[in-house]
Amino acid sequence: MPGLKVGFIGLRHLHPRSYMPVFGAAGEFEVVAAAESDSAVLHSFTAEFPVRPYASFHDMLESEHLDLAVLFLPHHQCPEAAIACAGRGVHVLVEKPMAADSESLAGVIRAAAHASVVLSSPYVWRYHPVARAMKQHVADGTLGQIVGCEGRCAAGRLQRYIEGNAEWMLVKSASGGGPMYNLGVHWIDLYRWLLNDEVVEVFGKNVKVNQQYDIEDNSFAILTFSRGTVLALDISYTVPDSFPSARDLYLALRGTRGVLSWNPSFEGIRESLFVCSDAGARQVGFDLPPQPGYAGASTVLFLKDLAEAIRNGTPAAITGEDGLRALEVVEAIYQSAESGRTVRPVRRL
Repeated sequence: MPGLKVGFIGLRHLHPRSYMPVFGAAGEFEVVAAAESDSAVLHSFTAEFPVRPYASFHDMLESEHLDLAVLFLPHHQCPEAAIACAGRGVHVLVEKPMAADSESLAGVIRAAAHASVVLSSPYVWRYHPVARAMKQHVADGTLGQIVGCEGRCAAGRLQRYIEGNAEWMLVKSASGGGPMYNLGVHWIDLYRWLLNDEVVEVFGKNVKVNQQYDIEDNSFAILTFSRGTVLALDISYTVPDSFPSARDLYLALRGTRGVLSWNPSFEGIRESLFVCSDAGARQVGFDLPPQPGYAGASTVLFLKDLAEAIRNGTPAAITGEDGLRALEVVEAIYQSAESGRTVRPVRRL
């Protein structure tokens, strides 16, 4: 079966290069083209990978017969490009958070539905085997009634976005905001999925240390889900470069009968989940297949599912609506941080 033709839109992002190995490993796709208005960035990418270069994504859509467009644009530019792709019948994968605001993302979802194209975002932590084991423990009742959760994601420092030609990430009008927009959405989506529940109330606090940019570099939030579970988030761009993989990651769930905790290694091949319940305590080991590229084997599994959805004309496992729910929560966190009060997320669809 021929591979699905893929075009990248936007290369001034940290991830396009690291996505190339996982697209190749998925075995369902062929990345054939890339569009980027910055000629130096475009030339650097196409010198490394044999894809056809375009200065404009409109020209790429006109010239190529694409099955899938992958958007790595500044967040505020994603909706226009996604709607243009949908209008041409091209399926769309948009890097999180998919837009700089939820109202624009709702417009993308409507356009994709009207055009009957698949719309998704790579919230690939759902595909990690440890996350899957955690979800199974939740479903099996190992933890009893889940009372509290924790999520920490500190990734790099601001300089990595400058060095990675993604300085727009530090400009609020382009990115939407700081680390909660870029990183926190991963944990918001993952806990929605783990708990099979929605956030109904948030309290947020943003801390700005840097003096150069108009985004905060640390964001904290308390999220309450509809069934009463409370999630504490600590999301930041403040971690030493010496930290393994330049990321400090932690996930935990605590219930009336047990606890789960995990320090993800990010793209590592050995993981350990601590499981403690009334039945006892143990460390459960996981050996992952080595896979170069963004999030390793988890992204490969995500892409295989995405290819199946495209070929079968079925919704993606991770939908545009999933992305919208996460972005709505982020907006509520920022509203809370500004007002000093709890806020209920606004549902756009």
